[in-house]
Amino acid sequence: MKYVGLDVHKETVHGTVMDEHGRVLKRKGFFNTPKGYEKFFGGIDDAKVAMEAGYCWQPPYELLERMGYRVKLAHPYETRIIAKSKIKTDATDSEKLAQLLRTGFLPEAYAPPKHVRELRELLYRRAYLVRMRAQLKNKTRAELAKRWVRPERKELFTRPGKAVLRGLGINAIDDYLVVIDTLDEPIKRLEKQIEFLASENADAKLLMSIPGVGYFSALTILAEIGDIHRFGSSEELCSYAGIVPSTRESGGIVKRGGITKQGRKLMRWTLDLCVLVHLKCDTKLTRYWKRAAKLKGKKVATTAAARKMLKVMYWMLKRREVYRPEGVKLGKYR
Repeated sequence: MKYVGLDVHKETVHGTVMDEHGRVLKRKGFFNTPKGYEKFFGGIDDAKVAMEAGYCWQPPYELLERMGYRVKLAHPYETRIIAKSKIKTDATDSEKLAQLLRTGFLPEAYAPPKHVRELRELLYRRAYLVRMRAQLKNKTRAELAKRWVRPERKELFTRPGKAVLRGLGINAIDDYLVVIDTLDEPIKRLEKQIEFLASENADAKLLMSIPGVGYFSALTILAEIGDIHRFGSSEELCSYAGIVPSTRESGGIVKRGGITKQGRKLMRWTLDLCVLVHLKCDTKLTRYWKRAAKLKGKKVATTAAARKMLKVMYWMLKRREVYRPEGVKLGKYR
């Protein structure tokens, strides 16, 4: 058995190959291309491969899987803590990965299966385009504010609203509207595709039984979770999302701060939006939010309610149950 550590960058890769006894058999840099990998792995038949779950992990991961190698992703933050060194080069990084893999101490990151990766890519693309469109809409509002223009229509970006904006004769706004119209088409196409996928997904239908959770939110949360059974508890899932309080303990004194935010950013954003829509309904979660808001403020209450909602989702997916508005214990703000 061989153990291979790969330090992958956008253009280049540095690889280290070790045997079972920790002897370095090969150490070499190569270009981050299919030919580069094929040449480096030439003559290496039975091997496990480790690489960090960084910016460029997916193409080489899929290529090496097709080549028949067992590939593991390393958690970048935890790997740096374990293998911290004053001397840091691409060669030493690849050797550390190989060594951690060989000794069984590699801190693994979740590598979602291909269908989940494809779903994530679809959702991330839609979210990115929506953010771009929102920025342009905000720029349009800023141009109006600079000129003290207050259109009578509240809905500025409907067809009639855009006609009013174009009638103002502001060049900057006309330019922004051209790009907004261009973005509308792919966003609508992606939304139809996502809505269809959600209608065919049994887990998405379960989550959509929660008031405030639509097809996009349900699929986003499912794509970020991957396999619900890889989490041993609802707390583990909340930690994965980065919505658990940070903790510092020293000398027996425990201090808790804000949420860690070491997790899935899109998942946290989606949960917050779901909570804000959910508040229109009279449920136990809504009443929990109101009590928390009086004590801690609306922002903290929304984060706390998002954590509770995610716990509810965990048990819904585990037990295959629809949402029960009054069937969940919600914690200290009762």
